[in-house]
Amino acid sequence: MTDRAIDIVVNLFTPEAVSNGQTGFDATFMEQVRMPADMRGGVTIDDYLRRMDRAGVEHSLLIAVRAGARTRTYAFEIPYADVALWCGKYPDRFSGLAGVDPTMGMQQLRDLEHAVNELGFVGAHFYPHWFQMPPDAAQCYPVYAKCCELGIPIMMQVGQNLIYQKDVRLPSVARPILLDQVAIDFPELKLIGIHVGTPWAEEMIAMAWKHANVFIGIDAYAPKHLPDALVRYMDSYGREKVLWGTDWPVIDPERGLAELADHGLRPEAHRLVVRDNALRVFDKLEARMAR
Repeated sequence: MTDRAIDIVVNLFTPEAVSNGQTGFDATFMEQVRMPADMRGGVTIDDYLRRMDRAGVEHSLLIAVRAGARTRTYAFEIPYADVALWCGKYPDRFSGLAGVDPTMGMQQLRDLEHAVNELGFVGAHFYPHWFQMPPDAAQCYPVYAKCCELGIPIMMQVGQNLIYQKDVRLPSVARPILLDQVAIDFPELKLIGIHVGTPWAEEMIAMAWKHANVFIGIDAYAPKHLPDALVRYMDSYGREKVLWGTDWPVIDPERGLAELADHGLRPEAHRLVVRDNALRVFDKLEARMAR
């Protein structure tokens, strides 16, 4: 197991975020993912840093989530400023990802510029299902173009989505194959399909194999449940195309790295998956970590 991992998918799950309704999920979801009872009120940043240290995680990418058009009653967000606060306090441990809302038009493009140029964020993040908007929708294309201009990758959930709030049932609109046209239209844009692509993991592998600019994020699902085809892929010809993450607080980082180690990947493949691929995909990350 490495002592210098980078977790590419981390949500702000502080007591304040929970009490302000900024997590997007309810008690039913927490029960479904078997979240320990003592965590459900939120985890302080100091406690999370201790968890990172125990696991051997050097750096985490914190998401300033934008989930759902602001006209929707179920929409929520983590302000960029909230994430920037923690990234500024712990620059060696955290970097920011700017959540995107394609329905905001030009304001979202200006927000991305601010996040990268002023706040030092290293990438963008998109939740297609919260907007009921597939990745190849026309409204997303200006966001992709701005990411290219800024030189940042964008990650997005692909595969199914669960029911995060019992009264909000959103369709799964982001099968991995929908990254195909986007990757063709934006060959210089690094696209990361996070949450494995379940239940279409082999479709996600096909996209990563086809396109040099498409990558796979293995987060949100316990590594012991990763499909055999994906384990073989990241231990062989796909070792440079897979990035490790947790989707904290869904998966604890200590559990995530321990279960990944149990797969017995070749040392080179393991190092690439848990660290080196993140440094290569997120061009601005290494310079920030060196500060």
